[in-house]
Amino acid sequence: MGRLSDLQAGLDRAMEEQGLWPADSPWVRRVAETYPRHQFAPQRLWTWNGQEYVVVDRAVDPEGWGRLLYAGPYESTVTQVTSGLPTSSLSCESVVADMLDSLDLQAGHSTLELGAATGRNSRLLAAQTGPDHVVTVEFDPHLAAAATANLEATGGGVEVCIGDGNFGTPDGRRYDRVISTYAVEMVPWAWVEQTHPGGRIVTPWGRLGHVALKVAADGQSARGWIQGLAMFMPSRGTAATLSWEQVRDLHPVAAEAPFGRDLAVLHEDANVLFGLRVICPDLQVRTAATEDGRVAWVHDGRSSWARIEQNGQGPAVAQQGGPRCLADELTAGWREWEKAGGPAVYDFGMTRTPEAQYLWAHHPETGPRWGDRELTGGVLTA
Repeated sequence: MGRLSDLQAGLDRAMEEQGLWPADSPWVRRVAETYPRHQFAPQRLWTWNGQEYVVVDRAVDPEGWGRLLYAGPYESTVTQVTSGLPTSSLSCESVVADMLDSLDLQAGHSTLELGAATGRNSRLLAAQTGPDHVVTVEFDPHLAAAATANLEATGGGVEVCIGDGNFGTPDGRRYDRVISTYAVEMVPWAWVEQTHPGGRIVTPWGRLGHVALKVAADGQSARGWIQGLAMFMPSRGTAATLSWEQVRDLHPVAAEAPFGRDLAVLHEDANVLFGLRVICPDLQVRTAATEDGRVAWVHDGRSSWARIEQNGQGPAVAQQGGPRCLADELTAGWREWEKAGGPAVYDFGMTRTPEAQYLWAHHPETGPRWGDRELTGGVLTA
């Protein structure tokens, strides 16, 4: 136990030194330290060895198990792997703190959490609201059972339900606060319906950020600002997309041409990357530094890909395959972001109505907006 306490203290110090504990919500640090990560972790954790996820068993490798839990403020811990892919985790401590801060949670607030996972996040919520104010919904019965056991062992007072969190709770009751621990592309309207007017919804959006929405006084819309960067697993049942490598293997190189942008900017400036996520929502982009420069991999998860490489200060070159010219689309999206004034992550916001969802920059009414997505006959269209 002493070793785990030392690891926990090291993570706490790293959070403090990097200014990651929210100053406006001091309760977050207090409850996170009271209910540390190891109290909610299963005996078997998972780590990526470069080729696949492999088990780290506490009974076999307690040191390695502890290091996975307390790797650092920006490191999540995989707690479940299904068919070779991670399906549950203890989120990285910095994002847990940031999202709880965004929730503006007060004592006595009725709170709905979507995605119980290990139960830790709902325990942190309940430590602030008081007992019997938090309901958490979990899709996976095995995870729900583990979360229930963890919550009972740390004080109880949280209701665990099995179900699809995208529908909220079956009884349709309303809450002061709603928070999701998995990412959605379209914020479910059920979450808005089950939030009191003036209440707050915090959820990861897409593959890169999280948003806090305030429900309007008439309950017919919710809007708010992007709160920061976060990468979360999607909801269960989300259609899987192909990886960059899979798309490339299906479509050989069709073109090679200069790419007139500096890859160093794309790699180092999160504002550019997030802006492209908003403007080109179906493009998946990742970058890396190489020994000689930078490389970017772009794909649409279905049929088209691009690989852009830049060595030193020389021009970047894009190879691409498939029916779409993704390097050109990326360039056009970058240009549109610049035309909008180069909004930073925190300059973006979201509006959700019963019929549509869209993102905007600078101002919800007068700023540029993107990604209008409408529901027609119950079907989501872009």
